[in-house]
Amino acid sequence: MTRPMVQIHNSQTDEVIFREMTETEFEEANARKAEAEARAEAEAAKAAEKAALLAKLGITDDEAKLLLS
Repeated sequence: MTRPMVQIHNSQTDEVIFREMTETEFEEANARKAEAEARAEAEAAKAAEKAALLAKLGITDDEAKLLLS
């Protein structure tokens, strides 16, 4: 399996080099991707909880903002 490519651009010489990610770079990229997915899932869960609470109270998001301001 080929790994994602890394582009390195030397702005002084305008030389561009393409190479495959190293093992470490690949592992770090996968870790960052997993963290981003976990954050997105947590944000979605929080939004769902908020929507459920607002529905339970029978108010809209705008009405809740007015109450809290």
